[in-house]
Amino acid sequence: MFSICCLPMKSDLVLILPNIRSCHNVGAMFRTADACGFNKIYLVGYTPVPPRPEIEKVALGAEKTTPWEHKKNVARLITSLKKQGYTVVALEKAYESIELGRLTKKILGTKIALIVGNEVDGIDKKTLLRSDIVTHIPMYGMKESLNVSIAAGIAMYAIRQFSVT
Repeated sequence: MFSICCLPMKSDLVLILPNIRSCHNVGAMFRTADACGFNKIYLVGYTPVPPRPEIEKVALGAEKTTPWEHKKNVARLITSLKKQGYTVVALEKAYESIELGRLTKKILGTKIALIVGNEVDGIDKKTLLRSDIVTHIPMYGMKESLNVSIAAGIAMYAIRQFSVT
């Protein structure tokens, strides 16, 4: 028999979702954020918010157990989180980005706010400039990107491993 131990872990991990279009992606990220012990999700701009059947179908209840808040402006949110001591990590392939696996020393023991980008446009340049760290998931095939919820899941899991308290 296979069992999974679900122990709540204290974390200082939040997820920021600016202008995500797909309810299904939002639902998937709620479910993964819950699984990785993220303690809050910020739904920013036109990102859909619960209750929505499309979110609920994929989140499987995580939208009810994971605290969330809607914000209109990502810049103000980043400023507020930085004042609270968060290190803002943007997940985006960019000139200055570092591989996700090399984040360990830079974020160890810090409060993390992870930003993932819009499905088509990614994270806008102004938001990248406001971020403390820009990281990417290396791609080894022909495609240069992953679905936003898949990429967010990989990053949330990796960041959780780096920041277990």
